[in-house]
Amino acid sequence: MKTLRLYGARLLVALLLTLAAYNASGSSGSGVGATWTLRVPGFNNLNGVAYGNGTFVAVGSNGTILTSRDGVSWIRQTSPTSERLESVTYGNGTFVAVGSNGTILTSQNGVNWTQRTLPTTSTLNSVAYGNGLFVVVGSNGTILTSRDGANWMQRTLGISNPLLDVTYGNGTFVAVGYDAILTSPDGLRWFLRPLPRSILLNSVAYGNGTFVAVGDCDTILTSIDGEDWTEQVFESNDFSIEACLMDVTYGNNLFVVTRKDSIILTSQDGTEWTERALGTRYGLFSIGYGNGLFVAVGGSYFKGTITILTSPDGVTWTERATWMNDKLANVTYGNGLFVAVGDGTILTSP
Repeated sequence: MKTLRLYGARLLVALLLTLAAYNASGSSGSGVGATWTLRVPGFNNLNGVAYGNGTFVAVGSNGTILTSRDGVSWIRQTSPTSERLESVTYGNGTFVAVGSNGTILTSQNGVNWTQRTLPTTSTLNSVAYGNGLFVVVGSNGTILTSRDGANWMQRTLGISNPLLDVTYGNGTFVAVGYDAILTSPDGLRWFLRPLPRSILLNSVAYGNGTFVAVGDCDTILTSIDGEDWTEQVFESNDFSIEACLMDVTYGNNLFVVTRKDSIILTSQDGTEWTERALGTRYGLFSIGYGNGLFVAVGGSYFKGTITILTSPDGVTWTERATWMNDKLANVTYGNGLFVAVGDGTILTSP
């Protein structure tokens, strides 16, 4: 009887996974990004994913680290921390993952991880690599830099504003956050730039010779050099609390921005923006680009619902998956595969 119950339980799990995969891939349309498959459900919340050295690395709460060579089979790696990991990137032959309580982990292969000793206990929110340098930003105005991922220096800025995102472009690092834009030509010297008003900025990207930073209340700021920033006037049809711009990326000669509701904004130059009304009921938290395709992911904080939208041009969008599960927080592209991660969920699409 025990054997029968065990077999029945395994059969039920297999059936649930099959149904989940079917729900993910059973949407209308075909082509790149049309079919999504659920991988390894039930892990801790996953907040970031990166690709490098032939390996995907996903990180999340309780020090969770998952790796995969093909995006199909995922292995949970031994983590030297139980802290929440917020972000991960790859550069100079090294993965760097950052998180709460001043946590930085590094690995060359994604399997063996080392925790680094830092001069801070701030929450670290984002990490970027450019010009041979890793730059990490976090709460209390924290900025850390490293050439090799092993030895880190804290940069003194004289501010306590939480910093949420950092990027590199045109020989300049740009960090954004609560009432703050900071820039650096080398990651060592940082300069606080004036803002037109009190602003929460969530994300920053570079493309077509322009930096674009986005945030609450449909805020869009642009800069050519990172020093002088101009607020772009965007007339939205929605002035609710959901009118919060969450993420920005650049691809195919286009900036694409996701909003906390069902709206996506697009612009070729960062100045003239078009609102794309999508009709989906759920928030869009992250946007990625690869293989000629934009992929926006999100869901609902309250209903536990995933949503995935894809577009080859940023203009026409197709809803690929919406089903009851946990929300998605991040998406990346590598090795011919899109990988989206979220609350206990990994989804992949060729």
